[in-house]
Amino acid sequence: MKTHARAVVVGGGAVGVSIAYHLAKAGWDTVLLERDELTAGSTWHAAGLLPLFNMSYAVSHIHDYSVKFYKTLEAETGLNPGFSVVGNLRMAQTDARMDEYALYASTAESVGIPVEWLTPAQIKERWPLVRTEDLKGAIFHPTDGYINPADVTQAMAKGARQRGAAIYRKVQVDGFERRGGEWVVKGRKMIEKGGNLVPGEETFEIVCEHVVTATGNHAQRTAAMVGCYIPAIPVEHQYIVTEPDPALVEWRKAGNPEHPVLRDADAKWYVREERGGWILGPYERGAPACFKFGVPDSFRADLFPLDLERIEEEYMSMIHRIPSTETVGLKDDFNGPICYTPDGNPLVGPAPGVENFWFAEGFSFGVTAAGGTGHYLAQLMTEGEAEIDMWSLDPRRFGRWVNREYAAKKNEEAYEHVYILHHPDEERPACRPLRTAPCYDRMKARGAQFGQVNGWERPNYFAPQGFDDHAARSFRRGGWWPYAVEEAKAIRGAAGMIDATAFAKHRIKGPGATAFLDWLTCNKLPRVGRINLTYALTEAGTIRTEATIVRLAPDDYYVITAGAAQEYDHDFFVKQAEKKRDEFGWIEVQDVTTQYGVFALAGPNSRDILRELIVDADPASALTNKAFPWLSAREIDLGMVRTLAIRVAYTGELGWELHHPIEMQNHLFDRLMEAGEKHGLKLVGARAQNWLRQEKSYRAFGSDLGRDATPLEAGLHRFVDMEKDFRGKAAMQSLGIRSSCVTLLIDGPEDADPWGREALLKDGEKVGRLTSGGYSVAFGKSIGIGYVRPDLAAPGTKLQVRMLRRLWDAEVVEESPYDPKNERIRKDG
Repeated sequence: MKTHARAVVVGGGAVGVSIAYHLAKAGWDTVLLERDELTAGSTWHAAGLLPLFNMSYAVSHIHDYSVKFYKTLEAETGLNPGFSVVGNLRMAQTDARMDEYALYASTAESVGIPVEWLTPAQIKERWPLVRTEDLKGAIFHPTDGYINPADVTQAMAKGARQRGAAIYRKVQVDGFERRGGEWVVKGRKMIEKGGNLVPGEETFEIVCEHVVTATGNHAQRTAAMVGCYIPAIPVEHQYIVTEPDPALVEWRKAGNPEHPVLRDADAKWYVREERGGWILGPYERGAPACFKFGVPDSFRADLFPLDLERIEEEYMSMIHRIPSTETVGLKDDFNGPICYTPDGNPLVGPAPGVENFWFAEGFSFGVTAAGGTGHYLAQLMTEGEAEIDMWSLDPRRFGRWVNREYAAKKNEEAYEHVYILHHPDEERPACRPLRTAPCYDRMKARGAQFGQVNGWERPNYFAPQGFDDHAARSFRRGGWWPYAVEEAKAIRGAAGMIDATAFAKHRIKGPGATAFLDWLTCNKLPRVGRINLTYALTEAGTIRTEATIVRLAPDDYYVITAGAAQEYDHDFFVKQAEKKRDEFGWIEVQDVTTQYGVFALAGPNSRDILRELIVDADPASALTNKAFPWLSAREIDLGMVRTLAIRVAYTGELGWELHHPIEMQNHLFDRLMEAGEKHGLKLVGARAQNWLRQEKSYRAFGSDLGRDATPLEAGLHRFVDMEKDFRGKAAMQSLGIRSSCVTLLIDGPEDADPWGREALLKDGEKVGRLTSGGYSVAFGKSIGIGYVRPDLAAPGTKLQVRMLRRLWDAEVVEESPYDPKNERIRKDG
């Protein structure tokens, strides 16, 4: 057994073997360790489906890579992975479901995934066994299908060995030790005893630079070995296999092709052919989480008892959809654990708090994602960054507040929602409210309809009491749309207040803080009492983090980043500071997110509202441009609340962010609402704010800004100081301009706006994609931000955007089409 390697992969399912394959392909000396046999975890009982359909841009790329990669394995290894390219037919019973497919199809187009549209009559013509009279239509993927999980895993394993990887079976990892800047993987060899696989006496150690865990149902155990908790908890998934269906047997005997994988999303199941019969896989309500506290040592390739009553509704709907199955008996059944996460996406990327330790856990569609995960994670590890933005999969997107109880309930919900309509304005209810700002009840009493960001309840919009947010959701303009319009108009015309408490907030200070932040970020650091918007780059030169930096003192900085990125950014700041302390001096990083609440007050009347409350010797002049200029910060007293006021507004109007002690929030809220009443103050939610920032061409981290674009490609030249050295600068310059970020006004449909997932076309050719979308109250039409070929970025360029299966005219406009000279935001008074 080898004692040294560049990388050790723990876990021999499809995901772990793919990672070993791709690391070996990249030239890394790689070892894979499996406690049992390859595929002994969830891989062995997976149905092997390869659905390309996914609403995530990043996950779509991962699945697309997998499907293409698996088709190459036989030529490389001589092993047939068992890929049946029968296609994937996703049926719709409602118009809303067809709208969902239309939004997905535009995302697929932006990735390059082919889709076809079928009417009920065309479905019936191709597959007469399927009942279609109650369908609206279907979307069809001709290039995917299903695969044999064991065969594809063994093919990847052979490919990995051919490229130099070593694979050891029946070896259990018991711990990881950090020793001299390297990892030591410790474990024991397993032996058979009394029908069980148990650890033997023989031990081993492997010294390596990097460790990757792909341990499936055992993820919590392996993460705990390095002091981490990750919310990867399995949920029971059942599927049944029928006896041969005589009608299907006759259909195939007549020389007809195999049915595609059939999905009746509204009935919550998939069906595919299996040796003359059918496999039914439901995603029912009430499927329980399991192994909440870890997998028992005795659990190997085992299953749970079947619970047919739980899937009776889905079984009966299969009979309705394929009437010939009514008299067919059951041949086999499976009820096994499949890992989930609270949002359904896997955990792929660096482990928080430790160096060179990587997770590839929480895969609910592991066989589908295995190939692409291995490819893109290997890029992250060997090249410093992947070619796609992996932020939505990063393990650190879940904060330290997440525990087992939360994960179990949210994972059950994620399972149940596999086939529930994925509205872009979807807000799932489980485990809520949990993290609430003090003013939560006050906002709720005023009609707040909440969304969730990193567990925080944040108003999306405000509506009359009794309004049903769930019924208001749509793939078009939902029932909430007119309320968001009025909120946006209030900020443009009078004043609005937004709860921004969910912002992530850090204090970075100490003798080395200035040199550290100057190296870490690409913009000039602000002077004391001033602020700057800046970006930390990846080693590959793309955008890692967006930050607003407030300089409180020469070596004391208040750093504000995206609310969803609290743990993601904290881990980044801490790890980078630890690397640079010897060079720059002591650097202290404090996460102070929960110490401060934030209200964003914006609009032409915002100064008048603050003047009602400010305690100052000369309140009339305390907020003028001379005393309080744009992009500056001051501590002011608003009544009895000492507040760090920052003169900036994400909406592009005169305004301030008011950072205050969170325990005083209700007092400040009440005073602001009282003072604002005569000035037209309206509470405003995140959806109106999102529209307003697009009118100013303000990019949003996580959508418009990410690890697949540089600041220069994002059009952020004014925030990049090319006179200084900073992390990722040389890599950024070497990439050049591959695409350009633009703002577009869109002549779209009367009842819909883009969501930021749509493809952009020029003369029928895909030339880019939207990353944000919405409605502009200033221009009375749809608006979007996206990336296009650099030669198409000039204002006045005519493009088209695909929405609801049609092409709509769009025009690239100047940066900040609303108030391009910033006269309103700099307004004096």
